[in-house]
Amino acid sequence: MKKFITLSMLFVATALFAQEDAKKLTISGSVDAYYQTYLTAPDNDAPSFGTAFADQSGFAVGMANVIASYEGEKVGAVLDLVTGPRGAGATFNTDIVDGIVNQAYVYWNVSEGTTLTMGRFNTFLGYEVIAPAANFNYSCSYLFSSGPFSHVGLKADFTLSDDFSLMLAITNPWDTNNISMSGEYALGAQLGFYGQYLNLYYDSGNAGGLGFEIDYTGGFDVSDDFFLGINAAYNDNDGEGFYGAALYPQLATSDSFSIGLRGEYFALHGDGDDLPSVFATTLTGSYTIENLIIKPEIRLDALTNADGGLLGNVIDNDGLPADSLAAFTLAAIVSF
Repeated sequence: MKKFITLSMLFVATALFAQEDAKKLTISGSVDAYYQTYLTAPDNDAPSFGTAFADQSGFAVGMANVIASYEGEKVGAVLDLVTGPRGAGATFNTDIVDGIVNQAYVYWNVSEGTTLTMGRFNTFLGYEVIAPAANFNYSCSYLFSSGPFSHVGLKADFTLSDDFSLMLAITNPWDTNNISMSGEYALGAQLGFYGQYLNLYYDSGNAGGLGFEIDYTGGFDVSDDFFLGINAAYNDNDGEGFYGAALYPQLATSDSFSIGLRGEYFALHGDGDDLPSVFATTLTGSYTIENLIIKPEIRLDALTNADGGLLGNVIDNDGLPADSLAAFTLAAIVSF
């Protein structure tokens, strides 16, 4: 009930403000749902890949979000409210207002090439994002699932030239999205060059922190119809962490249909030998009808030294720990 009242108040306030200054206020968002069945395990035994979101069997709701954006001459604000299992997984139940606030920040365009932003904003790390409308694959990668989803803090964006950009940030530690009680902070940086991005993040690693992560995110238009996305990352927290790389080849076969593959290798590192790793392959189709995107998807994860799953529940048809898991998913997404 509280979430409904909160959303209703937002819509009323938005409507009143829009009457006063329609040119400066915009509303956008998305709604998605999906059907999923596991091909190598019984659905009623709750198998899962262990990556973020879309881990239910049968028909399920992903998320719905509404983004209100105000843009003035030099200042602006964004409020992004989200609900549904995907939204809850991205914001956590202990977050601001029972986990419905995905983003809430204000910004100041100090000059033509400098912007300061304060509040809660989605992460600058990684190739994928929370809202499925902006991803080619519906399911998420291990790299995305292992890094931060959002940050609360202050960042400065600098446009150095037409092809180079720089971002510097100071935030609460990893996934501390409401109040930081530790007295510690995290540092972040991003260097952009010709559409490629080198990202850096550091916190002390204390109290469940992430430690250090370096991440490369980019891609290249191989031809007018073929795009190759790339993501690679390395994380270390006191000698332990993860590393991996993913390729995202995507081919547009027509104005309304594209097909893409995500091939990802992800592994843990630290003390000991034979640590778990996984090679995950995801084949996704994307068919667009106006603002509706239909995504059929087949995914197969093959694990090494991780029977039963690296992060999830990988089982076979008898419900026993296994070293592979496959699923078919059909998703429908509307953005507005």
